[in-house]
Amino acid sequence: MPEATATATGATATAPPIPVPTTTDTRVIRFGYHGSAAVASHIIGLAGWDKAAVRLSEYDVADPFRGVRADELDLMIVKFGLREPDLVTSRVLAEDARAVVVGAGHPLAARASVSVEELADHDTFARPGTFPDYVWDEVVPSRTPAGRPIRRNRLVTSIPEMMGLVARGEAVHISLLSLADIAPPGIRVVPLHDLPPAPVTVAWRRGRELPEHIRKFITTAEAEASR
Repeated sequence: MPEATATATGATATAPPIPVPTTTDTRVIRFGYHGSAAVASHIIGLAGWDKAAVRLSEYDVADPFRGVRADELDLMIVKFGLREPDLVTSRVLAEDARAVVVGAGHPLAARASVSVEELADHDTFARPGTFPDYVWDEVVPSRTPAGRPIRRNRLVTSIPEMMGLVARGEAVHISLLSLADIAPPGIRVVPLHDLPPAPVTVAWRRGRELPEHIRKFITTAEAEASR
């Protein structure tokens, strides 16, 4: 029952009720993402979850699954298809359109959109670290749809190093349109009109018994995405 409190006149009044949290469940979900956090925010919105109850952590693309495998993350965003036997993925929750990341002074920077066929004329990046090769083949195809080889010959160990090469016009990066949200000065993100968008899912460790609030997060997001 509400607690009675004394007023300045000596009368008693009922204390206002304590506000009830609006989130479905206040237990924190440790949620991994890479690149733009806007994609993560969209999925959190699909689940109807309070953002304060989600702890976002950016994972290293050179070792993307370490956090989930070590139980340091509950869920992580995955783009493109995943075939890791120890991981499970949700149904598709969103799509991320394709784009090329170029320096502001690059000949392609002012274009409204670009064909992937044109990118065979430029150096692009090799697979980083332990990133799965079958996924990198989706991110940066080895050949264009017309069969032209794409030069995946630039090897870097960090995102700043990659962006430095791109800004100087020494390479381009075939990636995703959501990177426009975080592109630094001197970088342009130009849509690619002839590559299909990347399907976006969430993944977690196979065999882990997910708490009820995490299962509810996933199933609600899946239901909303299918509407």
